[in-house]
Amino acid sequence: MISSSAVSAVPIDPLVSIQDVWVSYDGRWVLKSIFLTCNEGEILGVVGPNGGGKSTLLKVILGLVTPDRGTVVLFGQKPDKTSRIQVGYLPQISQADRSFPVKVKDVVMMGLYRKMGLFTRFRRDHEDTAMTQLHQVGMVDHADRPFGVLSGGQQQRVNIARALVSNPRLLILDEPSTGVDSIAQEEFYELLAKLRDERGLSVIMVSHDIGVITAHADQVACLNRQIHYHGDPNGYLDPDIRDRFLGRDLKVMVHDAHCVSCRMRHMDHD
Repeated sequence: MISSSAVSAVPIDPLVSIQDVWVSYDGRWVLKSIFLTCNEGEILGVVGPNGGGKSTLLKVILGLVTPDRGTVVLFGQKPDKTSRIQVGYLPQISQADRSFPVKVKDVVMMGLYRKMGLFTRFRRDHEDTAMTQLHQVGMVDHADRPFGVLSGGQQQRVNIARALVSNPRLLILDEPSTGVDSIAQEEFYELLAKLRDERGLSVIMVSHDIGVITAHADQVACLNRQIHYHGDPNGYLDPDIRDRFLGRDLKVMVHDAHCVSCRMRHMDHD
């Protein structure tokens, strides 16, 4: 008989594994010797400056960009159309999103197209599934409202529901705090933590907003063409790591729970 301690000691393969990946555009290295993993039930924040390779990294994970060298494994296999079906993707909010003339529940049902095909007619059970996801993100009361009239934070919640409606194992977020005020940001990241805890959902989110990501991620990777740090969110504050990652002349301000200006914003919101 195998003891429970022996079973718990068996290593679990990560959902995403990137090993010594290099990517170049027009003869210039955009990513250099990237080693990175994301485990099941983990929120991984990838932070870095604009032009540091964050978007390219997401395309590599999804199999949309083929590395010059190195290996990428998504759910135990090379990323392809089949593995991408298990990924929910949340793009940045755009101005086009705000003016799109469609109901909230219809936006959520669009997340089913990847599995059903673009020309499939929605059935009642599809609408029921969409309503279930809207309930989980706290937006079911807005199901029949036009998507474009929602606030940035509300739109992000609806987009989360759209990404979740196909029941993905991994959620990928591209600059999720863009266009969202600080109060809505906090609520948004609390929702991600809830989904991680209740559904075992894994999340990879990329952002140039270092303070926000490090406050809400389980693991943080600092990317500026290379991975300069991967570990506990507070570890990047080490001066040597920060200097290599951001440069010696850049000043970093970190807000925490004791920050007076943050508390005042919450008081004003209340």
